[in-house]
Amino acid sequence: MDQNADAIAHAIKGSLKVIEQDREKEIISRRFGLSGQKETLEQIGDMLSITRERVRQLEKAILIRLRVCSEEGEISELAGAEKIIIRNLTEMGRVARISALADKIYGRETTASERAGLAFLGSISSSLTTVDENDQYFSAIGIADYGDTLKIKKKIDEIVTLIKKNKKPMTLEELDDKLTYEHPSHIEAVASISKQLASLNGLWGLAKWPTVNPKNIRDKIFVVLETKKEPMHFADIASAISTSDFKRKNVTIQAIHNELIKDPRFVLIGRGIYALDSWGYKKGTVSDIITDILKKAEKPLTREEIVKEVLHSRKVKETTILLNLQNKKLFKKVDKNSYTLA
Repeated sequence: MDQNADAIAHAIKGSLKVIEQDREKEIISRRFGLSGQKETLEQIGDMLSITRERVRQLEKAILIRLRVCSEEGEISELAGAEKIIIRNLTEMGRVARISALADKIYGRETTASERAGLAFLGSISSSLTTVDENDQYFSAIGIADYGDTLKIKKKIDEIVTLIKKNKKPMTLEELDDKLTYEHPSHIEAVASISKQLASLNGLWGLAKWPTVNPKNIRDKIFVVLETKKEPMHFADIASAISTSDFKRKNVTIQAIHNELIKDPRFVLIGRGIYALDSWGYKKGTVSDIITDILKKAEKPLTREEIVKEVLHSRKVKETTILLNLQNKKLFKKVDKNSYTLA
């Protein structure tokens, strides 16, 4: 990976050499953050005592000049870096977020200036195309033959629209059935550039949906139960979160228990065992559940029928249900084996 880093650094240095004026080199270096933090047009303008608009004009003119030099083969150092970038992009689906691409090329978590170097090379290479970061998209690089900036954005927006219409998260295979891509990995590459989308456990959905982008403990509990699709003890839920792919997963068992108690989506159905209310489970004591069952039946039910119905919504022992049936204030025995409301 050191060879890759050397090739990238060599290409950046060679490209900057083409810029004759030191002031113009300073503008490009500061705008991209090649040697430190990326700076705004205003910050650079204040430093050079020129207007924000003048900085923008100079930046645009410099990049156009560098791109022309790249097309005409005047930056010999660029070829080696382009080869490395294109090879990695091909493996990643032809387009990728700069952060992911940089980490792959360097073989480790990269610094801001290392990512900035790739963004700079992507902006001047005739073999590459870039997507600038804004409220909708992450900074990205693609292979020019795959499409220009507008085509990549159109592909991203197409995926976002499809997921919005579906109204729930989709797998890559489901997306692939609706779209015309060579491989699901290409869909994943394009989708990862959108700030409107997020993925978790193989599902892609809107970033605002907690099922794919849980932002607090309650959302993470919901995702764990929804994925497991069966009731769980709160300690097991805590364990599942700690071994998950969530960004922040250091939670205590007590914190999990507290959130389970407070959120109406979670129903206590046994000793420390919780389920989702969307599964048909209801809050209340065993007596409350029996009362509700008999009200809905509108007729006496046998002991066996009552036990069976209660166990659909509570994980309790059969003896607990039978004990609750002995409450004469609530339930009346009709015959040897049937009960109704008192």
